[in-house]
Amino acid sequence: MAKYAAAIDQGTTSTRFMVFDHSGKVVSVDQKEHEQIFPKPGWVEHDALEIWQRTQEVVKAGLDKVAIGDIAAVGITNQRETAVVWDRGTGKPVYNAIVWQDTRTDKIVDQLSADGGQDRFRTKVGLPLATYFSGPKVKWILDNVDGARAKAENGELAFGNIDAWLIWLLTGGTDGGVHVTDVTNASRTMLMNLETLDWDDEILSTMTIPRSMLPAIRASSETYGTAKGVLAGVPVAGDLGDQQAALFGQTCFAVGEAKNTYGTGNFLLLNTGTKPVQSKNGLLTTLAYKMGSADATYCLEGSIAITGALVQWLRDNLGMIEKSSDIEVLAKTVDDNGGAYFVPAFSGLYAPYWKSSARGVIAGLTRYVNKGHIARAALEATAWQTREIVDAMNADSGVALTSLKVDGGMVFNDTLMQFQSDVLGVPVVRPTVAETTSLGAAYAAGLAVGFWAQVEDLRENWGKDKEWTPSMDKAAVDKEYALWKKAVTRTFDWAE
Repeated sequence: MAKYAAAIDQGTTSTRFMVFDHSGKVVSVDQKEHEQIFPKPGWVEHDALEIWQRTQEVVKAGLDKVAIGDIAAVGITNQRETAVVWDRGTGKPVYNAIVWQDTRTDKIVDQLSADGGQDRFRTKVGLPLATYFSGPKVKWILDNVDGARAKAENGELAFGNIDAWLIWLLTGGTDGGVHVTDVTNASRTMLMNLETLDWDDEILSTMTIPRSMLPAIRASSETYGTAKGVLAGVPVAGDLGDQQAALFGQTCFAVGEAKNTYGTGNFLLLNTGTKPVQSKNGLLTTLAYKMGSADATYCLEGSIAITGALVQWLRDNLGMIEKSSDIEVLAKTVDDNGGAYFVPAFSGLYAPYWKSSARGVIAGLTRYVNKGHIARAALEATAWQTREIVDAMNADSGVALTSLKVDGGMVFNDTLMQFQSDVLGVPVVRPTVAETTSLGAAYAAGLAVGFWAQVEDLRENWGKDKEWTPSMDKAAVDKEYALWKKAVTRTFDWAE
């Protein structure tokens, strides 16, 4: 009798392997970072083979504490929109993975927008034309890598977000690997029709992407195949993009339930039920999950490119702190931001603006401002960007948010969480298992093989660890928010 469900969580900066028991408690975990490659300004790449190497390493280390025979199934969750194109015969990528933050496809996006505007495909795919999504990245690889287009048209190349790459390798790679993705990942390519849950031939034709490259689209919870290698014999049975996995791990199964993940970027998702809701306020309409043969569930999403990545930038590029957790210590050396506002539009602005030509600014600087103020402004930037998303979500859904479930690495920063509650004016709640992304993927896999009987059973596993309630004067919040909005306008149209 299996005792555990496992998850491989392949994120933007690291890969993690986690094993959970039936009550959702962590039994084993291992994690390793991988290299961030920046060939040119605005370009962000990963070595997909290094990611596979790190995946195997963390799985091996994570299996130190548990027997492989005790694992019922493994689920995959992944950084979304990061595109890998590989040779089916050799198993080697034809180019580095192009990361979701990368802005090199701006000219492709402009060309596609010239006929029909930024919302040209939005009614079909729920997304604006933006550099964020993986479809234009595939087109860039086919247009710019020698011989890639001819090989693709010959059926020799495969494309996937990182989930498809890992599932293919886990199930054998060149030796019978299964080439699949799930609805949540497919919905982030700009190539999947929200209604049919299939690839859209008209958009494929417009972007000149051969359909033969694309993985089969499957449910988020079903058995795709059996692992070989490090997890030999374990069913690979769950697949969710990282933000959808966090929504699932937070047990947001009812319409109107929402979560916000604080990671490299921030992603706020609101369950909208079994019909897609088109946004009028700059949010994305996307898939939340699909459990086996049940109807798909949709959500609205507010995506913010740079939040935790701003802390990393202060650490790695400026050397202001030694480790990410030092940001809170530095921010607490001052009482406020000293009049400084930091808008980290390093990859353009995502929701609700969708301006790929925006670039980061620090506004309101005077001689008074010191590094403590900059640290505080960096943390506040995360909270203000989230406030903008919540405003848009309230307008789209017609339902005001009453509390916010939070997860991810930054939720252990009490200063940030308190400020977040202050600027939203609602309680902010952290669960006992903050790494809900991995938990959601493990849930999806476990449900597929009967380790958990039904979705509603998972609610019993959710527990509250800490709650923050608003304590800041509303007039002070409104004044600060107006200055934040003013700073945001200074980022617009910076890149030519």
